Amino acid sequence: MSSIDKINLPGEKEKYVHSVFAAIADRYDFLNTALSFNQDKYWRRFAVKQAALPVGGKGLDVCCGTGMLAIELAKSVQGAATITGLDFSEEMLAVGRNNVNQSGFADAIELLQGNAMKLPFADNTFDCATIGFALRNVPDIKQVISEMRRVVKPGGRVVSLELAKPSVFGFKQLYYLYFEQLLPLLGKLGVGVDGPYRWLPESLRRFPHQQVICDYFREIGLRNARYDELTGGIVAVHVGVK
Repeated sequence: MSSIDKINLPGEKEKYVHSVFAAIADRYDFLNTALSFNQDKYWRRFAVKQAALPVGGKGLDVCCGTGMLAIELAKSVQGAATITGLDFSEEMLAVGRNNVNQSGFADAIELLQGNAMKLPFADNTFDCATIGFALRNVPDIKQVISEMRRVVKPGGRVVSLELAKPSVFGFKQLYYLYFEQLLPLLGKLGVGVDGPYRWLPESLRRFPHQQVICDYFREIGLRNARYDELTGGIVAVHVGVK
C-alpha cells in the first residue's frame, strides 16, 4: 500500500496536500497549461464569467494557489474591483504574488495565507466566491462550500471549477488512460519527484461525481445550483446563488 492509499483522515489529507503543493509551486502554472493542452485558460475564463463579479465589487478566490483565477477575476472588470485570494501554502502564494505583480492588476488583488475551512472574513462580505481545482483537496467539501456561502452577500454567487468524471463512452476510457497512466509520468518528468502527480488521479477517484457536488450546493442553501461540463466532461463548473 502506498503512502497515498493510507491518507484517510482529514488531518492526514491536509498535511499531505500541503506537502504536494509546496513541492510543485514553482512549476505548477507551466505544468497546468502543458498537461491540460492549454485548456486551463479557457476553463478559468468560463468560471469567472459564471461568477458575474460586478464592476466595483469584491471577489474572493479560495485556495487561490498561484493567483491565476484571482487575476482572471480582476481582468474580467479591467481591474475595477477588489479581489482577495486566500491559500494555506506560502510556497504557492509566493509564486502567486509574483504572478499578480506581473499581471497589471496588482492594485486590485491581495493574496493572504489562511484556511479555507474557516475563512477569516465576516458574513456577507463578497459579491462572489470562487475556488479552482482545489475542492477535491480540502478536508471537508461541504464545510468549504458552506464557508464560501457564508461570506458571500445575498444574491452573490459561489463558483467551483474542478476536475470532473466524463461519461461519454470512448472519450471516458481515453481520458482515464491519460489521467491515470500518462499524466503522473509526465508530471514526474516536469517536477522531478513522483508523489505530486500521482495524487491527481487519486484525488479525482475520491472526489464525488459532479451531480453529487451540485446536490451539496443545494443542501447548503445555494439557489439555482447547476453545473456545466467542459471539454467533454473533463472539468465541471458549479454555480449557486446565495
